[in-house]
Amino acid sequence: MPKSQYCVVMTTAGSESEADQIARALVSEQLTACVQMMPITSYYTWQASLQRECEWLLLIKTRSDLYSQVEAAILKQHRYDVPEIIQLPVNQGYQAYLQWIDETTKSGD
Repeated sequence: MPKSQYCVVMTTAGSESEADQIARALVSEQLTACVQMMPITSYYTWQASLQRECEWLLLIKTRSDLYSQVEAAILKQHRYDVPEIIQLPVNQGYQAYLQWIDETTKSGD
């Protein structure tokens, strides 16, 4: 199967202001065409203890060849020791939207 040219990167932030800072950095550096932010509640185990936290989920729409730069930019802004940063391939999409991603992001690696 060929590698997907586009992807959605997911990350979470501990506050709306941190999520906003990450989103603004990614868009202004042309590493992503769009970042959607939404409040969520997360349950997870951290240091052998069950945690429940209000977080902000960021859905980052970009090209696959920009992933390493997106990851580095998130890590630069993030306060978590081990932030969630997950890349999901986009196998199909509306061609005009995918073209917009190409037009609004910088050249890759």
